[in-house]
Amino acid sequence: MITEMTSEDCMALLYEVATGRLACALDDQPYVVPILFAAEPGHLYGFTTLGRKVEWMRQNPRVCVVVDRIEHRESWESVIVIGRYEEISPNNGHEGQRDHAWSLLQANAGWWEPGYQHTRIGDVDRPLLPVFFRIAIVEMTGRRCAVEKRAQLPPQPGFVERMIGRFTSRT
Repeated sequence: MITEMTSEDCMALLYEVATGRLACALDDQPYVVPILFAAEPGHLYGFTTLGRKVEWMRQNPRVCVVVDRIEHRESWESVIVIGRYEEISPNNGHEGQRDHAWSLLQANAGWWEPGYQHTRIGDVDRPLLPVFFRIAIVEMTGRRCAVEKRAQLPPQPGFVERMIGRFTSRT
């Protein structure tokens, strides 16, 4: 059965998993990348280097983060965060926020490695310009699936054929 998660359950998953996929978009083109983050009520904090996602989020700060824990197809949890990208730059008076982000992120060993890896695109080395950011959580929803205890009955003869017929008759 799939059920809705409470906001407390959603935050607990964000604290525990701390990895997800960040979606941003520019000119009707979506872009999704894996990220590591640190969570606190109201925000997700991250670290990366200058590249496509940062350039796009600077132009369109509306983002989405998907976090999930999947044991198998009938046992999983998933949280979707809709939010706004906010860059934490030392040049615009955010030293305190940057220190706060650093303190949250460093709780996970190796937090800086994915964002600070040497990257070559084609024959060009991408400069390693560090960027701290946070995502202000605007909306957060979660779902979980858990198997109900029930007798496992074999499918009735013709069940699969009837189900396939339902889907193919709709097209």
